[in-house]
Amino acid sequence: MITRQQDIAVTEQAALFGGTGVLKNSHFLRKEDSCDSGRLFARSTLAKGHSIGQHAHKGEFEVYYILSGAARVCDNGEFHELGAGDALLTKNGEYHSIENVGEDDLHYIAMILFDKSSNSL
Repeated sequence: MITRQQDIAVTEQAALFGGTGVLKNSHFLRKEDSCDSGRLFARSTLAKGHSIGQHAHKGEFEVYYILSGAARVCDNGEFHELGAGDALLTKNGEYHSIENVGEDDLHYIAMILFDKSSNSL
């Protein structure tokens, strides 16, 4: 199945989990096409100064893979700077946040996958 760029669903969410600004997601895989493996498969964009607030994952885990830009992430209470090629894994039961701290847009892949090893789905 081929999905052309113009057919990729794009969503915008303001102040997600108490963050600032707008998160833009380009959904390269729809949940219904994921064979029940997850619920989010997107290229995410945060403009300068925009963020997603701190939140936890239950019955699932999330991966951020930084494509370009500069991010400040909270990884279970510890703050780190990430750049292109860096990744953050937030496991089931853990929490995180992300903020664009660079001058340019922050672009990253965000995937939320179900933790099939847990009974908390």
